[in-house]
Amino acid sequence: MSTNIKFTIKNYFDSHVSLFEKMDISEINEAIELLKSKYITGNKIITCGNGGSAYTASHYITDWNKMVNIATGNKFNGVSLCDNIGLITAFGNDMNYDEIFSGQLKSIMQSDDLLIVVSGSGNSPNVIKALEYANSIGAETLAIVGYDGGKAKEIAKKCIWIPSYDMQLCEDIHLMFGHMVMKELCGADIKS
Repeated sequence: MSTNIKFTIKNYFDSHVSLFEKMDISEINEAIELLKSKYITGNKIITCGNGGSAYTASHYITDWNKMVNIATGNKFNGVSLCDNIGLITAFGNDMNYDEIFSGQLKSIMQSDDLLIVVSGSGNSPNVIKALEYANSIGAETLAIVGYDGGKAKEIAKKCIWIPSYDMQLCEDIHLMFGHMVMKELCGADIKS
């Protein structure tokens, strides 16, 4: 399903352009509007992911908590489940690794909150359990995924799907989503 193209800087940029043309921009707009509505009502916006996606989930919250407050003076109620190594290792050791996110959600998530999961494959068991828990209490769920979207694409209430099996391209666009949200919430202009 993937196409092997020799790496050059130009080919890498061209691959992004080609991928952007395949994406459903309405998914991104709907996700931004959902996130914006949760921000306006003061609900928690909670993120998680594994590996590079864990850093993306943390990056989202770092940007949104800091920049939204600086730009607007308003509070942004954002939490990344990837940032407390003590909780992650406690759930991983005392329960099991599949529970590291859902276990945390059980103590902080309310039914009006939003869970955002970031995953290349969309099949990480701990991400799936987090989505299942959030869905079970009536919370909003958003999956930001690549590859074929995996199980996360099927069970999340909303999804941004990057239709590529190139992890680096997926991760680039996952991170871009966070920056787009920040610009929207902060009322920032795009400078060229």
